Amino acid sequence: MGRHETFFPEILDVAALRAKCDFIASAHAEQREPMRQALLAAFKQANIAGRAKARELFYADGAGIQCAERISWLQDQLITVLHDFVLNEIFDAANAPEASRIAVTAVGGYGRGTLAPGSDIDLLFLLPVKKAVWAEPAIEFMLYILWDLGFKVGHATRTIDECIRLSRADMTIRTAILETRYICGSQTLCAELETRFDHEIVRNTGPDFIAAKLAERDERHRKAGDTRYLVEPNVKEGKGGLRDLHTLFWIAKYFYRLKDTADLVKLGVLSRQEYQLFQKAEDFLWAVRCHMHFLTGKSEERLSFDIQREIAEALGYHDHPGLSAVERFMKHFFLVAKDVGDLTRIFCAALEDQQAKDAPGISGLIGRFTHRSRKIAGTLDFVDDGGRIALASPDVFKRDPVNLLRFFHIADINGLEFHPAALRQVTRSLSLIKPALRESEEANRLFLSILTSRRKPELILRRMNEAGVLGRFIPDFGKIVSMMQFNMYHHYTVDEHLLRTVDVLSRIEGGIEEEAHPLVAKLMPGIEEREALYVAVLLHDIAKGRPEDHSTAGAKVARKLCPRFGLSPKQTELVAWLIEEHLLMSMVAQTRDLNDRKTIVDFAERVQSLDRLKMLLVLTVCDIRAVGPGVWNGWKGQLLRTLYYETELLLSGGFSELSRKERAAHAAVMLGEALTDWSEKERDDYVRLHYQPYLLTVALEDQVRHARFIREADAAGKALSTMVRTHQFHAITEITVLSPDHPRLLTVIAGACAAAGANIVDAQIFTTSDGRALDTILVNREFAVDEDEMRRAASIGKLIEDVLSGRKRLPEVIASRTKVKKRTRAFTVTPEVTISNTLSNKFTVIEVEGLDRPGLLSEITAVLSDLSLDIASAHITTFGEKVIDTFYVTDLVGQKVTSENRQMNIAARLKAVMAGESDEARDRMPSGIIAPAPGVSSAHRTTKAES
Repeated sequence: MGRHETFFPEILDVAALRAKCDFIASAHAEQREPMRQALLAAFKQANIAGRAKARELFYADGAGIQCAERISWLQDQLITVLHDFVLNEIFDAANAPEASRIAVTAVGGYGRGTLAPGSDIDLLFLLPVKKAVWAEPAIEFMLYILWDLGFKVGHATRTIDECIRLSRADMTIRTAILETRYICGSQTLCAELETRFDHEIVRNTGPDFIAAKLAERDERHRKAGDTRYLVEPNVKEGKGGLRDLHTLFWIAKYFYRLKDTADLVKLGVLSRQEYQLFQKAEDFLWAVRCHMHFLTGKSEERLSFDIQREIAEALGYHDHPGLSAVERFMKHFFLVAKDVGDLTRIFCAALEDQQAKDAPGISGLIGRFTHRSRKIAGTLDFVDDGGRIALASPDVFKRDPVNLLRFFHIADINGLEFHPAALRQVTRSLSLIKPALRESEEANRLFLSILTSRRKPELILRRMNEAGVLGRFIPDFGKIVSMMQFNMYHHYTVDEHLLRTVDVLSRIEGGIEEEAHPLVAKLMPGIEEREALYVAVLLHDIAKGRPEDHSTAGAKVARKLCPRFGLSPKQTELVAWLIEEHLLMSMVAQTRDLNDRKTIVDFAERVQSLDRLKMLLVLTVCDIRAVGPGVWNGWKGQLLRTLYYETELLLSGGFSELSRKERAAHAAVMLGEALTDWSEKERDDYVRLHYQPYLLTVALEDQVRHARFIREADAAGKALSTMVRTHQFHAITEITVLSPDHPRLLTVIAGACAAAGANIVDAQIFTTSDGRALDTILVNREFAVDEDEMRRAASIGKLIEDVLSGRKRLPEVIASRTKVKKRTRAFTVTPEVTISNTLSNKFTVIEVEGLDRPGLLSEITAVLSDLSLDIASAHITTFGEKVIDTFYVTDLVGQKVTSENRQMNIAARLKAVMAGESDEARDRMPSGIIAPAPGVSSAHRTTKAES
């Protein structure tokens, strides 16, 4: 990264700019302000034209580093011409003696001779010991011109003594001065600083500087999420980004006293091939960064979804079967980030070796004695070097390629860290992983042992992946290394997600996750096919990025790989089934009515055995947990537990064979008996209010709560009322609404929730025999403290009441409180509508899928209402930018929708709404529902309920 002096005359005609400045000086010799304005205009024009030319050349040649060098060179020329003008024309210091001259130097990234289009300009103004009276006013004049030009200038004005003193105390200042580069002014001052800094600061402090820079890097990684595989990475500060390469450059410059990283090859620190990798990685990251700055017009360092597609296009990526252009671009990005990690590891290994050699006298002797290698029981090929596994000899892998797997296995069983020099040798030996090794029984036995280890399998697998072994040993895994999915649901690349899934499983098995996942923690010890479960967890997404469905393709991959790993035919089929069905339980739990017996029967027919049910539940929990922070919540856990218990009952023969009518009659008796403090007449009158669906699907304790809620509302003469409660473990807040029935009631409730920023996940809709609606809406919990969440829920309930009573108009409320998130604009989700009469015995099930936006649920329910459909339950599931809403509906006489023409009309109307097209039903969306006079009933809901 050492920059040589390069000229880019196509960017700026320096002589012409100087001539213009001379003209301005003569034309405005006696008028300071007009001179300043003319100067500013000349520099503005030169800067805009120069940067436009740099952009044009960049788009033509795609060279990232060269683009940054061109902009840096342009900045140098502007500052140099400005400096000369200020000293000559403003302060008449053209002939000042050398001893009183100032120096203008670049520091930071600018000091390396590179500058991104939107980056800050970091300047260090060096003052002589005896500064001239004009020095600081001249610096101030220059800074104001630069600020007025729109540059973000970071600056310091110091003497050399101050630089040296501050460098001793502050590692950030030390790093900045390490990168000091002369721009203009006194070269003598700049050379003196460089000499003194080298002798007084750098000499004999290499290890301290290295330790500080690596600690700084680790902290930066921790803040950024400690993974290089976040799908919206920070190109500058993230793991595997430009800052990591800069850290290597700083250390190389400081420890090896280099000015050019090419010299690392001469020193034997990097091979020529590794140095070329270094250059390619740096150029690619610079190209991406320059595109980001040009595209956004600012110093944007996060490669967010809304710019990824355009950058992929600018860099020339095209769609391939199974992978879009943007996914191919991001895969390349993550592979480069991985290369940066490899280079860091190689570099650190070389540093450690060098430091060990350089350690002087007795301290070196003690250090070498302390870190003396010890034998490891059961192997002659590897040694324990201070708690880290190292190689006994350089040819360990060449002599026996199985050692590439044994190396990680021995580290696991002995709890050893990895010596960077050993990992470097692993990376350099990847060519030894050939078909013979992949088919080796011993190698596969070792791999399966690593995967199913009861220690930390994810850590060992991660090291294998970083070293490149995992992708070489399992080529199908290699295909998904660094692969991202262009959506807001998945937070990590596919390989990172799979490793995190293994980690969740390991933590569940180790009892660490018992509080968060009580059911799976209880089931895990009883799972007999433990090996098959671990293999399924590692491989469940291995076929992502292929043209065919990844679950089906993944099952085929499993049938090929499992016998190689040593699994039996029975285990192989189990793994293949788990992979093929790995989304089933999640989708059924989140998008189907679990109170509908047909849902459970259909699911049980797919699962067929209790063992499969247990393993599928565990896989589902691990999969959702590993998607990213905030994706798993208690509500999803509750849905999965409900589906598990209901299916377990059916598979074990415990499902009730009583008729629906008999079960409803029994539930009515139970409700009457639970209302102990009510008179017999009150009990009988209240129980008669409810129809079969309510009595069969609502838990008895909730029925009792509802009874008290309705009784209190009636006593207070309230036609509209809401009741709220929250469940911390389930991460859900429940809002119960009592209202006169109306076909668009759910539309209004959903709109009010959208306006309040509440995310609805489920809705149960019931009617009473006196024409009222009792709707229960479940929304995601937002606050950790119950009191805060209850206040939020009460405000949502109040907003629902205001809209229902007509005190507020729904369209205005939605418009004022919601807006489409910028990130979702980057995505397109084709609207899909599926209408089925086979998923439920009583209802037609309508499933809609499309791009989420505020108020969408309200709009969809308005259309369903306009189409004379009665909603019995709604199940709302969000996957990042995509929403899947499922509605259990009947027509107004309680029957399924069987007419094909009517189904086609429903689908067309719903697709139009999801696509954001104008729809008459939306135009007629009500502002509110005024409570009708007592005694007026809603025939359509009553009819449905009686069916």
